[in-house]
Amino acid sequence: MLRLPSIPAASTASTIIALVALGIAGQAHPATVADAKPNVVMILADDLGWSDTTLFGTTKFYRTPNIQRLAKRGMTFSRAYSSSPLCSPTRASILTGTSPARHGITSPTCHLPKVVLEPAAKSSGPPHQMATVVESVTRLKTDYYTLAEMFRDNGYATGHFGKWHLGPEPYSPLQHGFDVDVPHFAGPGPAGGYVAPWNYDDFDPDPDTPDQHIEDRMAKEAEAFMDQNADRPFFLNYWMFSVHAPFDAKQTLIEKYRHAVDPDGPQRSPTYAAMIESMDDAVGTLLDALDRLGIADNTIIVFASDNGGNMYNEVDGTTPTSNAPLRGGKATMYEGGIRGPAIVVQPGVIEAGSTSDQTIQSSDYYPTLLDLLNIDPQPGQQFDGISLVPALKGGKLDREAIFTYFPHSPAIPDWLPPSASVHQGDWKLIRIFHGGKNESHRYKLFNLREDLGEQDNLAEKFPERVRHLDALIEQHLLDTSAVRPRPNPSFEPTRYDITREGKAELKGGTKKPEPRKRRPAGQPVAGWQPGGTCKLSHPKGVLRVASTGGDPYLSYPLDQPIPASKLKLRLRMKSNSSGRGQFFWRDGRQPFSASRSQPFEVMHDGQVHDYRIDFSPTTEVHSIRIDPSRGNGVIELLEVVLINDDNLIIHQWNF
Repeated sequence: MLRLPSIPAASTASTIIALVALGIAGQAHPATVADAKPNVVMILADDLGWSDTTLFGTTKFYRTPNIQRLAKRGMTFSRAYSSSPLCSPTRASILTGTSPARHGITSPTCHLPKVVLEPAAKSSGPPHQMATVVESVTRLKTDYYTLAEMFRDNGYATGHFGKWHLGPEPYSPLQHGFDVDVPHFAGPGPAGGYVAPWNYDDFDPDPDTPDQHIEDRMAKEAEAFMDQNADRPFFLNYWMFSVHAPFDAKQTLIEKYRHAVDPDGPQRSPTYAAMIESMDDAVGTLLDALDRLGIADNTIIVFASDNGGNMYNEVDGTTPTSNAPLRGGKATMYEGGIRGPAIVVQPGVIEAGSTSDQTIQSSDYYPTLLDLLNIDPQPGQQFDGISLVPALKGGKLDREAIFTYFPHSPAIPDWLPPSASVHQGDWKLIRIFHGGKNESHRYKLFNLREDLGEQDNLAEKFPERVRHLDALIEQHLLDTSAVRPRPNPSFEPTRYDITREGKAELKGGTKKPEPRKRRPAGQPVAGWQPGGTCKLSHPKGVLRVASTGGDPYLSYPLDQPIPASKLKLRLRMKSNSSGRGQFFWRDGRQPFSASRSQPFEVMHDGQVHDYRIDFSPTTEVHSIRIDPSRGNGVIELLEVVLINDDNLIIHQWNF
């Protein structure tokens, strides 16, 4: 949907009274108009399969107590589908409420340099392919009125944390309605792996937390966002990196699960099990924060996955996971590629510990949140999803079908040529574009109630049902103006062996990006801890910082926390290095990050200069950090002074 003028939230007195009567007003603060608007937390796991949690009794290997804890607060859906078997299309569907067939992002290529804003049908393909593939859009266009923009326009603080994968600047979260974006990274997986050191710009591991896991850090950053906005409504969009490749985890957890592997079990990767545990721990951190702040009863939580579990890579000598009893996994049109866990929570509205077998999809979350919050859509705004409120209240959904559009054919186990599918009741039909005789389509029909593993193709047995369901697919493609695969004029029938369809070798474990070499922490000098690319020394009268690279910094834990207020840092220093400086502060729970920092320009002429940095922390300050430059060279600090708003010295370092 193209951007239209915003409409304010419906916040009449009757609405506020109704919300309070439903028991969703915050308990930590007096009831106000702002408090009557529930907070919203969206948690999207990456590649989390239907059998990757303990929700459905399909695993004995993985442990997900915090996801179970979340389920006890709301409704669990057993038939929740991603909009695509791959990640970026689903993410775009969540933010726009539309199908990949409409928004055009059908493949996870949004990290690549080529900018494509409109899908295109290719005119030909390799001779072994019956149909052409579609060129996917590679950026989420900024003319969509996104879920985040809707929240921002209705008075919400908006924050995005974790994976994005819908395009770098100028298509980042900051251009799509988010006030905050951490770590402001556009890649397909964690940069440098899950365990620090990482490879993000302006986002370093906390020097006080060795071997920090990216999900631990993201959860802490999300918690800080909630702390800062506990007195106003917020939309927290936590899109996890977990459990996407590269396959990497805390070594202690890998060893824990290595001793628990059942060689006859369907899930046998200790590394993947360790990744699941860290993902689940992050969910627990968010729940703990909501409880601590007293706002859990006034918070809607949505938990889902962007596609099915990964069954085409190899890790620990096996597939990362198993989606059994479902067939296939990520990047396939079978159930294992598109069905995953989903939970929706709203205390006082959604029955705690309830379940639903209604069929839902990623594009439903946007219209559902509008409905739950009593906010009108934009005039003329189109959604391919529907409101789930009838199901959330224990009823049935009035929908004809859901659709999956995947005009691609990656060579993985259980692959299919470019396809589209429809779910209606117990029935599922897959249309294989131009996969039949004389360039006609070919079909796979399954009754999921009787054949959840999709082994028995009933297309020839029920031709009328095939025609009925295929007509629904056709109408969906027409309604969304989908760009479709074409018959491949270069196709050579002798080059295609249909008996090999769906068969492919496992790929090796995706190569972990080469991380920066871990630098051993230096010894504190004059109470300051060196970090990054520097060493400290203390000749008379100065604290000398010898930098060997682009990331020198030094930090100091304060003896007593400084209350939140307007503060000033005064520096006297000289430098022959290069690049701008940056000053960070942190409280007792949260690590240093760019969102709690202030850059400053540095004169690198070898002369002594005075610098003043004004900052206004919203929580107590427990530690400070100075990044004095970005390059090689020597920096000498002669004096560091912390001053409060009354110009009184709080702390002074004379070297």
